[in-house]
Amino acid sequence: MTYKNRIATHYLISAASVIAVVFVIIYFIVKTTVFSNLDTALLYESNKHLNDIVVNQDSIKFNKNSINYEREHQQAEVIPFFLQIVNIEGQLLDKSRNLKQQLLSYYPNHTDAVSFNSTLNDRLIRQVQIPIKKNDATLGYLITAVSLERTKNVVDNLRFVLLTLFPLILVVLFFITRYLAGKSIQPIVNITNTTNLITKSNLSQRVELPETKDELFTLSESINSLLKRIETAFTREKQFTHDASHELRTPLSVIKGTLEVLIRKPREREYYEDQIKYCISEINNMSERVDQLLLLARLDNSSIKLRKENMPIIALIDSAIHHQRKLIEEKNIKIIIEDESNLEVFIDPYYSEIIIENIISNAVKYSKPSGQIIFRAVINDNKKALEIIDFGLGINEKDLDSVFNPFFRSDALVHKEIQGSGLGLSIVKKSADLLGIEVKLQNNPEGGIKSVVTF
Repeated sequence: MTYKNRIATHYLISAASVIAVVFVIIYFIVKTTVFSNLDTALLYESNKHLNDIVVNQDSIKFNKNSINYEREHQQAEVIPFFLQIVNIEGQLLDKSRNLKQQLLSYYPNHTDAVSFNSTLNDRLIRQVQIPIKKNDATLGYLITAVSLERTKNVVDNLRFVLLTLFPLILVVLFFITRYLAGKSIQPIVNITNTTNLITKSNLSQRVELPETKDELFTLSESINSLLKRIETAFTREKQFTHDASHELRTPLSVIKGTLEVLIRKPREREYYEDQIKYCISEINNMSERVDQLLLLARLDNSSIKLRKENMPIIALIDSAIHHQRKLIEEKNIKIIIEDESNLEVFIDPYYSEIIIENIISNAVKYSKPSGQIIFRAVINDNKKALEIIDFGLGINEKDLDSVFNPFFRSDALVHKEIQGSGLGLSIVKKSADLLGIEVKLQNNPEGGIKSVVTF
């Protein structure tokens, strides 16, 4: 069953239940009302004619001079009432003329003035039996009856109409609901058609948004947002693959070219040693790039389990400073640590050290000789943070939003003498996202970069 047919069917079942209940209520209300009105008329007629009854010793008769008797009960009317008097044994004493040769049945068990159904000449009637009393003694009964044929026809016609309308209404409702459901799910059909057309070659295509801002509008927006993220990730993946192959191809080409030069003719031992050392240096750089690429790939794995523990913020920089000690000493860089509050954070030591080490590595590489780097543990907006401030070359303002992209290097021509792969800050960004912390870079007015790691 299609989705729109399921909607129509579910709606039809609900509507059928409600309509059935309403029809049953209507039927019983009409039936009860008609019979109630008929019973009221019967009682009224009976009580009215009790005054027309003449009791004479053992005889009970209608008053022959009664205007009501003469006018209403000599012939059948639109709604004729039949009157009959019987004694306590049920023997006929008198009756209205419109009964002619017929007699109303006497029921000894119905002597409490309650209406009930009976028959007269095989036709349904409504009947009531009122006791005729004198000095608190029951002398007989006044039986009043009225035909039920018209009432029964009204009730039967109503039942027939309701039973006939019920399936017709359901059929009409089904097709109307099915049509409306089809119109309602048209955006879903559009989504399906659009997504079926989307391939890796046209990821820029988007689902058309419905005019009404309802749940389907939200669904379409979500799918467009998903497509945008997929397109962005796919573009980055292509760029990453291109840049990675370029980064690895360049040192391989250099090594190949160097070795080809070495084998062309014999050379002095010192020349061989220099060129071999150069090749080893290139291999080491390439190995470092491979390690960084593998780390980036591992950081994309959402199943990484973190092992968090409480650590002083300043303790996070010890290992990084130790790894950069040689370059720090060569450039005579002064290290300043400010942590008056001895702040601690609950964090994974391994990935947090990766973040800090890459930031410190950049700070040391781009610092000027005899410069300084300041490490400051602070609280910003009720959050603990580590500020790493260097006074080196800095980053162009326009490049601040791009430095976290893989292989991006700000002012690459100016920094040509400084070795780097452009992967460090990408690793920082992914590690920060993994830990749920924030890393921001901003230029110092005095020059250099201020890196803020907010835990």
